[in-house]
Amino acid sequence: MRFGIVSSQMKYLIPPGLQETDLINHVFNYNQVDLVKRIAENGFSQIELVGDLGILLPHLYSQGNIELLGELKPKYDLNYTVHLPLWSIEPSTPLRLVREASVIALSQHITHLEQIKPEVYILHATGALAAEFYQMKMPRSAKEYLLHQFASFAKESMARILAETGIPSRKLAIETIEFPFELTLNLAKDLDLSMCFDTGHMLAGFAGPINFFAALELCLPRLAEIHLHDSPHHKQGTAIQYGKDHQALGKGDLNIRKFFDFLIDADFSGPVIFELSIEEANESLELIRTIRPELLTNL
Repeated sequence: MRFGIVSSQMKYLIPPGLQETDLINHVFNYNQVDLVKRIAENGFSQIELVGDLGILLPHLYSQGNIELLGELKPKYDLNYTVHLPLWSIEPSTPLRLVREASVIALSQHITHLEQIKPEVYILHATGALAAEFYQMKMPRSAKEYLLHQFASFAKESMARILAETGIPSRKLAIETIEFPFELTLNLAKDLDLSMCFDTGHMLAGFAGPINFFAALELCLPRLAEIHLHDSPHHKQGTAIQYGKDHQALGKGDLNIRKFFDFLIDADFSGPVIFELSIEEANESLELIRTIRPELLTNL
């Protein structure tokens, strides 16, 4: 397995202590290429580029910056993955025009970034509307019907994205998010997509009442990437607690030893991406070093 980190490092995007005018200038002239260099110099060669930043700051993924990101790959021996945008994206909505616009936006993002040859694209197959209905109180039969409708629309959108971009189906990995795990996994199976297993989301109960390691085992045949962060374990029958995930390892309930032993036994060799700050990722790596130091021979 290869440890990496996301490019959305808020401390560098919005540095503390800047005056308002300086802060605005800094944000709108933010240089993601420099941050990728900084991340590489911190010892991470696996970097997940975050598409949402490009929604607010389109210059981050200008043609010139894409070319510069490409030049960094051989210089620092980097490997990229891409988390496709999710802000304003609704690939599972019943509204056809919104769904079609989401497909266009996602397809254009993939086509634009293909020139730097990412290993895999991570996608939330369902959007905020589906998550809202998933948590809504309503008769079980009605909810099941609606969630299957969302899954059906998501499948239609994923198929169109594959057709529009021409990428191999396994290069698109759908993430375990706030939507029933079984429906997400079935979508991946139906279209032969990959899976991205998000540890914090699963612990927090976002994907429903399924055993963490049972879900991980079900993902293994198509597991392309792991999003790694800690969270308290959700107790079935209690309300979902938002904002408790995305913690450094050891701050939640992830059984770290069992988790990595599971991946070692499965011979998993894909990216393990910390969805944390650089400091939190390094703190987590030190904890891993005390448990399974052999995993960090290259860091």
